[in-house]
Amino acid sequence: MLSDERRVHSLRGAVDGVILNPGAWSHYAYAIHDALELIGLPAVEVHLSDVQSREPWRRLSVIGDLCLATYSGKGPEGYRLALGRLRDALDGDQA
Repeated sequence: MLSDERRVHSLRGAVDGVILNPGAWSHYAYAIHDALELIGLPAVEVHLSDVQSREPWRRLSVIGDLCLATYSGKGPEGYRLALGRLRDALDGDQA
């Protein structure tokens, strides 16, 4: 099994963008941050639960600054929203 950062590295040249749910890794996985930064693809972060309403330490995302958007607390609908945001970015609408 590949480490998470190696999985992110393998996306370069294979996809146009990334939707990821890093779960607890969003709070401390700087290796994923660095890999995401290195591949340079547009990315959207998704969390099924509302992390902003949970414990303070859960509110930190070390990858958030690299993402076009973060959808949190939307349940599975967050993935649809993320896909729409990513589609808009790839179509040239960065707003």
